[in-house]
Amino acid sequence: MNLIFYGGAKSVTGSNYLLESSNRKILIDCGMQQGSHFAERQNFEPFKYKPSEIEAVFITHAHIDHIGRLPKLLKDGFKGKVYSTAITKDFAELMLLDSEHILDKEAEREGRPPLYNTENIEELMKVWEGVEYHQPISVAGFSVKFFDAGHILGSAIVRVEAEGKTIIFSGDLGNSPAPIIQPTEKIDSADYCLIESTYGNRFHEGLGDRQRDLESAIENTVKDGGVLMIPAFALERTQDLLFHLNELFEKGRVPKVPVFIDSPLAIKLTAIYKKYESHFNKEILKLERAGDDIFNFPGLRFTLTTEQSKEINEVAPPKIIIAGSGMSNGGRILHHEQRYLSDPKSTILFVGYQTAGSLGRRILDGAKSVRIFGKEIPVRCRVREISAYSAHADQGQLLDWLKPMRLSLKKIFVVQGEEGSSEALAQKIRDNYALEAVVPEPGSQAVL
Repeated sequence: MNLIFYGGAKSVTGSNYLLESSNRKILIDCGMQQGSHFAERQNFEPFKYKPSEIEAVFITHAHIDHIGRLPKLLKDGFKGKVYSTAITKDFAELMLLDSEHILDKEAEREGRPPLYNTENIEELMKVWEGVEYHQPISVAGFSVKFFDAGHILGSAIVRVEAEGKTIIFSGDLGNSPAPIIQPTEKIDSADYCLIESTYGNRFHEGLGDRQRDLESAIENTVKDGGVLMIPAFALERTQDLLFHLNELFEKGRVPKVPVFIDSPLAIKLTAIYKKYESHFNKEILKLERAGDDIFNFPGLRFTLTTEQSKEINEVAPPKIIIAGSGMSNGGRILHHEQRYLSDPKSTILFVGYQTAGSLGRRILDGAKSVRIFGKEIPVRCRVREISAYSAHADQGQLLDWLKPMRLSLKKIFVVQGEEGSSEALAQKIRDNYALEAVVPEPGSQAVL
């Protein structure tokens, strides 16, 4: 078999792997490269393989850096089927429609044709099949199963068997135990494994610290009469924050101030969470069945329309604003950052990974000023991060996930991380398990 790393090699984003056996080809993920722009320029370039030759695509989860180029794949000649969990399919439709709106604006601004349109998304959904975890799928000589990755609701580890070999694609692995979803499943054995490394060189704070740190950020900002801005991914991070805010307000641990969810996408995705609540972990299911709406509390306002979003400005601080995008490379959070980054009483709180080149990363790295909508904005507010809110496993969790497979693995490919992070994890794997672990080059090929 041939395995080619068309995306996700020495990069956190753009997951895209081609697996070939007996001249038949499948893809695992078809994601978008993201950084300083919502979509980097290379996303508009032709695929380095013929979409018409791909017989199926298996999707690990619904984040744009794993699904964002699927409509273009279809537009450029793909005629096969797409497989994921049913939850991922539902999320993906909303994510792609929201993405199309942002991409259309970017394309217009840069004078280029859009990456895809809504008709391409509609056609894509017709060939997309939702399946259950552990349900066998046979396509083009490949036997495939999904396992729960514990990253976001519906996320999957993909196990592929062909030619008597087993290959594991980790997708993104969860920071378990997560507030709402089930823990990450472990795989007993495999011949080869692709493992993500977003936090391959880091350890999160203790999981119990995240709510305490959120409480501290709220109290400090409210005491100063400022605005707490939280750039948050609409999928999973916003729902986790709502759950913890609900607890903090219910128990009287923080002052009651207005909380705005200023993200139409997050609002729509939260409704899908309710549809699939049977997939929540036991503790959350117990709360839900006791009548506790974990995604709602007094003082919470969902701002769906542009007018409602603008009305947030009329509410005097202190207040909390949760808005997309999670890396500040688009979305409504930019309007709030433009307004409040220069305010020393306010706080910007990052709760997700900030990829290199993104506006969020520049702020987190200590930029004294940033450019938003053509204006230079000084950064005078407090800048804080809670990495324990990340939906990604840290180095210790990644090594622990690999442990059951260590006796059977022939080789490990460390992917979906910045180069330093990937190299650090690869070295730890070599040291701890005496296994061959490599960080593949973008576009490189491995013979399995």
